Amino acid sequence: MSPSRSIAPPDLSSDVLQRRAFAAHEALGQGESVDGNLRGIVQDSWLRSLTFFPNPSSAHASLYCSEEELEAYRQGHPLAAIMPVIDRLLVQPSLDSGMLVAVGDENGRLLWVDGDRELRRRAEGMLFMAGADWSEATVGTSAPGTALALQRSVQIAGAEHFNPQVHPWSCTAVPLHDPDSGTVLGVIDITGAAEAVATHTLALVEAAVAAAEAQLSIHRLQSRLSGTKRYRAPTAGALYRDSLQILGTDHGVVHAGGASLELSLRHAELLTLLALHPEGLTADQLAVMAYPENASSTTVRAEMLRLRKALTQHGGGIVPQSRPYRLPGELVVDAVQVLNYLRRGAHRMALAIYRGPVLPRSQAPAIVRLRAEVSTLLRDAVLTDGAPETVLQYLALPEAEDDVESWSLALRVLPRRSPRRAVVVAHVERLEAELMVPSASKLKFS
Repeated sequence: MSPSRSIAPPDLSSDVLQRRAFAAHEALGQGESVDGNLRGIVQDSWLRSLTFFPNPSSAHASLYCSEEELEAYRQGHPLAAIMPVIDRLLVQPSLDSGMLVAVGDENGRLLWVDGDRELRRRAEGMLFMAGADWSEATVGTSAPGTALALQRSVQIAGAEHFNPQVHPWSCTAVPLHDPDSGTVLGVIDITGAAEAVATHTLALVEAAVAAAEAQLSIHRLQSRLSGTKRYRAPTAGALYRDSLQILGTDHGVVHAGGASLELSLRHAELLTLLALHPEGLTADQLAVMAYPENASSTTVRAEMLRLRKALTQHGGGIVPQSRPYRLPGELVVDAVQVLNYLRRGAHRMALAIYRGPVLPRSQAPAIVRLRAEVSTLLRDAVLTDGAPETVLQYLALPEAEDDVESWSLALRVLPRRSPRRAVVVAHVERLEAELMVPSASKLKFS
């Protein structure tokens, strides 16, 4: 598990804190600012939520799939492998303690909800149930959605929830990370009354997440090294999510069934296009999308034959089918994950997994468009956010090296006495000299 960066102020359910939260709701309803009434983490989340819902009462959870689709999704998700640990450490103790335990995926969609039976029945009234979307973009501020947006442990108490319907509840949530790649696989949440945001509850959930991540590592190690009949862990398909990395690399890397394969640029382009079009593409469509020149369908078919051969030798689980060309199952593309986070307003999470432009050397028309979309939306989100840490993290990317506007923004948002300000000043001065841009000297020491 990654180092804990918990946010756990004491006594979140105190009368003082709750009165301030209620006052913030009243101010919001009257069109006034909520500054000073909320904890910083809650206020930031409310501001993100307001970009989706001008009225907090309209932020309701929604079901995203049928029961049959949910069951199939759960069985194929890596989180299925850690459910015995979560059941033992969290669910069983919660059955008689007035608590609910929820496990959601990386998009804030709940996969499992268990615990106190009466509480489950009540929670279903606000769609806090398996199969419901509890991301910030759907329900506003809540522990599961906000923990995923920030990639850190979060506790939300009563009236701190954005939607008034959720005010009777409090919750603690901790993201769960992939032990191999470090990316977020999902979130573990405890929901109930005031006890759900106690300091010891946060420590309990973080410990359970650490145990679950360790157990997933063990499952994967056994899956790789042990083919004995004694081992009855979840199948390889349930331990991994097939994925494709195309950010910041000229050679895509596909991960499937516990193994990785580096692809040529052309094969990475083709596989990306198939992942983006699960309905399938014809050879003629691929020719237009993947080749900047006029390529024939025969050329595409020959390249697809080579790609299928390479993937078959890799293991065969993601070999494209034909007529039309399509993938046999979902392939998670890191660039698409960044776009999804940006569209949900979780731009810090998007920035955390962004490793650079999409296949930088690619000239494939569809890839060029994807690269521009991802880079532009991420940059716009960072500049709009304007938080010093976010801006500095963005400036560390190679593509921001000569971005005068972004470096000038850093000058404006960094505190005057920040030790990092001198580095920014020197960089802005170099850009002014090399690119002959208007001087930002008025900002340097203000």
